[in-house]
Amino acid sequence: MAQAQAVDLPVRTRAAQTERPATGLIQIRWRLFQRHRMAVLSAGLLCLILAYVTVGALVFTEDYANRTDLSKGLQAPSWQHLFGTDRTGRDVLTRTIYGGQISLVIGLASVCISIFIGLLIGALSGFYGRWIDSVLMRFTEAALNIPQLFLLIVLAKLLGSRLAPIALFGRTFSSSMIIVIGIIGVTSWMYEARLIRANFLALKEQEFVTAARAVGVKDHRIILRHILPNTMAPIIVSATLGVANAILTEAYASFLGLGIQPPTASWGSMLESAVPYLQAAPWLWIFPGLLILLTVMSINFLGDGLRDALDPRSIQQ
Repeated sequence: MAQAQAVDLPVRTRAAQTERPATGLIQIRWRLFQRHRMAVLSAGLLCLILAYVTVGALVFTEDYANRTDLSKGLQAPSWQHLFGTDRTGRDVLTRTIYGGQISLVIGLASVCISIFIGLLIGALSGFYGRWIDSVLMRFTEAALNIPQLFLLIVLAKLLGSRLAPIALFGRTFSSSMIIVIGIIGVTSWMYEARLIRANFLALKEQEFVTAARAVGVKDHRIILRHILPNTMAPIIVSATLGVANAILTEAYASFLGLGIQPPTASWGSMLESAVPYLQAAPWLWIFPGLLILLTVMSINFLGDGLRDALDPRSIQQ
């Protein structure tokens, strides 16, 4: 009996080990992310907002969103128009759907531009150092002094009326959309560059980089295959928070009448058109304002959760 128990014990131990869940790095980070409940809730809410602006476009056409009917102007929310109508009788719900697409595209596109520029300058500065680092960092410090809103005002006035609308994917976009994306992206890369530089300065002194140099690996392969993958965590967090900042920047620029211009609509431009009706028709600003608030808060909480999950110091071995 004792021998049977002795023989059976290793078998049960091995079975328990095979049934034990995998504890890889991805699983550890996922559990760390789940501990941040607001980040999990924000991720779900952000998915709902994305579904709202994508699936909603399959239900309602853009022609319907831009259809005017003066006889239905400034109607309060009802079963026929859940978010009410604006002063020209356009349905506010469908306007928020297509306006949300523009706001999100501006946020994502401008962050892609800023991350690309910041990654290029930060990687070169942190990896090579010396005079390259001095020149690029002085350039970065000079770029930090450029007022983003002032540049947006100047270029919007100079180029906004000269550029023709852009036809893309069967839709017509105002040229101001390209201006806003370019300005936000070109004036937002400095913080990413300094963050990436700091990570490159620390990682280039690690043993795996020294070993790669010793065997004759070229610099560009060391940057792309050894250092950059270990820098993705802060880049992802910075990009996530950058999307929220870009959406807010577009919103207040459009609110001042300097952002997205007709025929393209965004949440910010909808707020600007609602200014004369703050009390008479509050639904004109409540719904786009609420969508901006929920989107920005969700992205910020999501960024906090990703920061905690991707931080190497938070992983307990």
